[in-house]
Amino acid sequence: MKLKQAACLLILPVSLSLVTGCQTTNPYTNEQQNAKATNGALIGAIAGAAIGVASSSKSDRGKGALIGAASGAALGGGIGYYMDVQEAKLRQQLQSTGVSVTRDGDNIILNMPNEVTFGVDQSNLSDRAMQVLNSVALVAKEYPKTRLNVLGYTDSSGSDSYNLRLSQVRAAEVSNYLARSGVDANRLSASGMGEASPIASNNTKEGRAQNRRVEIILTPIQG
Repeated sequence: MKLKQAACLLILPVSLSLVTGCQTTNPYTNEQQNAKATNGALIGAIAGAAIGVASSSKSDRGKGALIGAASGAALGGGIGYYMDVQEAKLRQQLQSTGVSVTRDGDNIILNMPNEVTFGVDQSNLSDRAMQVLNSVALVAKEYPKTRLNVLGYTDSSGSDSYNLRLSQVRAAEVSNYLARSGVDANRLSASGMGEASPIASNNTKEGRAQNRRVEIILTPIQG
């Protein structure tokens, strides 16, 4: 009983914001939110807070409750809501970093251009890339019901085999860094795409620069 009371007291501000703000509007996206999702989010927030408290040490129970509440609220509201919250958090964390955040259905795509991640023909992460990935890992650890698929891309300069290998190494570097930052390795996958799927023309310097990139696609884990 004491555990549940503590969780409820810790989550009360979050619960009130869900009740007063989410019945008509999603507080993260400013979009209309239906009552079913709101009720589910509220129930999930309280349950998540209890789990967060139970799984944390005494000194970290407040933090554990808040993290549990955030994940519980999102899960209770459904997959779409869960991804909405992550998208908003990622946009906040990655603001002004040069990394774009786009939404495709229930998937979130982070486009990390080469100028943010690697030097030309390099496979070592830059300091700037590490800062970006620290922010991605922070959100990913808060929302564990998401898989992170890391895809590396190159421009068309050089041979197909060289570009494929380079893209594979770069994707693995990003994935490994996220794992070292505390993201469960079971949630991570890395693939090199080489010259495939250019997003700009390879006939110009500017276009080639756009094609050299790493994408992180966040997809919900079903079940």
